[in-house]
Amino acid sequence: MRGSVPACVLLGLLALVAGQAWAGDDTRCLDDAMLVFDASGSMAGTDMNEQRPHIAKVRDALDKVLPQVAPRRDLGLIVYGPGPHSRCDNVELRLPPARNSAQTIMGEVDGLVPAGQTPITTAVREAAEALAFREKPAVVVLLTDGEETCGGDPCKLARQLRAEANQLTIHVIQFKVAGSTWLASGTGSACMAEETGGLALTARNRQELVEALQKTLTCPLFSHARN
Repeated sequence: MRGSVPACVLLGLLALVAGQAWAGDDTRCLDDAMLVFDASGSMAGTDMNEQRPHIAKVRDALDKVLPQVAPRRDLGLIVYGPGPHSRCDNVELRLPPARNSAQTIMGEVDGLVPAGQTPITTAVREAAEALAFREKPAVVVLLTDGEETCGGDPCKLARQLRAEANQLTIHVIQFKVAGSTWLASGTGSACMAEETGGLALTARNRQELVEALQKTLTCPLFSHARN
């Protein structure tokens, strides 16, 4: 039929548009990324009207989003928290950045038993190092329901990392339960996002966690197609 567009041409145009959208996305949707996962003692807590612990809701959200992301970018995992309550060196690199890592990451996260302190500053620094952040663009996504408890200064760290980085973006997803509060803008973990051009997002339930992970990890066009 005159005026029709061959399917192969249409697919090519769509791919070009998608590539342009991804390339222009200021959340850096294809750079290597590290998840910094909070498995401290507070993640075993529950909301007032529910019995499921916080960590279960975060697991559910990750399980929904990671399969969208893992085929398209290298993802790794840093965990902090498990271990004796009084220790602040409880930070572990569970997986360096790797492609198609959703199943591996979920296996690690599903096996975590929340305990211990919240060394956010140390964990984010180690995540940046695992990404070789001085040599290439990189993204850190921090998932936490609390703030630094080990004497670190998240704001100072973010400024130091920004000064040394090729291009580093830190996103902060704060899981906030009913009745809890967060430190003001410019303090606490949220300022790591402000210092590096990242997103500081608050999530109060599983769906908001899913949306926050999509905003920080997925390419917009692909994410919208799945919603």
